[in-house]
Amino acid sequence: MRIVTRAIWFALFILLLAFAASNTEPATLRFWFGFAWQAPLVLLLLAFFAAGALLGLVSALGTMMRQRRELARLRGEARASAKAQSREAPAAQPPPAEG
Repeated sequence: MRIVTRAIWFALFILLLAFAASNTEPATLRFWFGFAWQAPLVLLLLAFFAAGALLGLVSALGTMMRQRRELARLRGEARASAKAQSREAPAAQPPPAEG
């Protein structure tokens, strides 16, 4: 299974490398106030992909932290409940041996 996974990753790498090699023409992005950025097209695509991925991670960070806090709170409640039950319940006696 590991060989198949590595073969798929290698094929994906080769496809992306071929894509990058075929898109090396300079492209110009024009922003407001006369600011322009000229770079190879593949570099611009990579930069905007990375910026989008970073924005996605940052937007999910708040939800993830809230869920972690709630999970920690629930685990603490479960521990406290288990301690309370272990103090209340007497130790279970084994059934008497027949014989």
